[in-house]
Amino acid sequence: MNDPIISIIIPCYNHGHFILDALGSISVPENIKYEIIIVDDGSTDSNTVEVLNDLKNKGYFVYRQENKGLSGARNTAINLAKGKYILPLDCDNKLLPNYIPYAVNFLEENSEYSIVYGKANFFGDKTGPKPIKPYSVQELMTWNFIDACAIYRKTSWAAIGGYDESKTMRMGVEDWEYWLHLTFYGFKFHFYNETAFLYRLTGTSMVDKDTSPNFQILRNYIENKHSYYLNFDAPAEFYINKFKASPLVFIAKLILSTYFPNFYEKQIEKKRLKRF
Repeated sequence: MNDPIISIIIPCYNHGHFILDALGSISVPENIKYEIIIVDDGSTDSNTVEVLNDLKNKGYFVYRQENKGLSGARNTAINLAKGKYILPLDCDNKLLPNYIPYAVNFLEENSEYSIVYGKANFFGDKTGPKPIKPYSVQELMTWNFIDACAIYRKTSWAAIGGYDESKTMRMGVEDWEYWLHLTFYGFKFHFYNETAFLYRLTGTSMVDKDTSPNFQILRNYIENKHSYYLNFDAPAEFYINKFKASPLVFIAKLILSTYFPNFYEKQIEKKRLKRF
């Protein structure tokens, strides 16, 4: 039997009340063979254990392990995966049907690219678009605008040794570190300019509970790990020096570029202004 072309990996830790929504959102055309791998990352919630047992009895592949955090659960699933491409789906999110066929076809036809990611909409406690943008390495080094729900080649994951499973990364931003690591290895990203999935926001999100209070620790860890490429303070220092050199010109450029961008660009084209 031929291996699946894409493996959908779903880490689950005490979110059994959401996982059926995630599974129900998976819709893949018949010509794309896929597999679903669910990793129970040491769930202690009785309802989650019951739901996952029921899914296993229904034929889903459910792998249980001691709690290793999100990075460890993803790495376990990808090690088990047979697919050429990997799609991490958090168990509280939902896919849209256009995403997988677009990404698989794009990666099949464009071997120079390794990662495809798309737009997302919030649902749950908040609605509206999630801030996901076209790829820019400079901007990615400033903040993470790529969600974990991207589709990428398994070979790229293997090349960098997978997701960082350190104790620090268990507090969050493991996907940001992962995208930066792939970037520094030279892997290319493609932005799918359509809504690809739905991102659930609840009052118990990991971002609010763990990531935000410890963000400086997490940022320092990433900067130290990739110190050859990263200096998070460099952009601020650059603009501070620009301001000190000519405060009035700096403020004028800031106002023009922010509120009158077309006029600002025309002045640069006419060589009346230099860009920041």
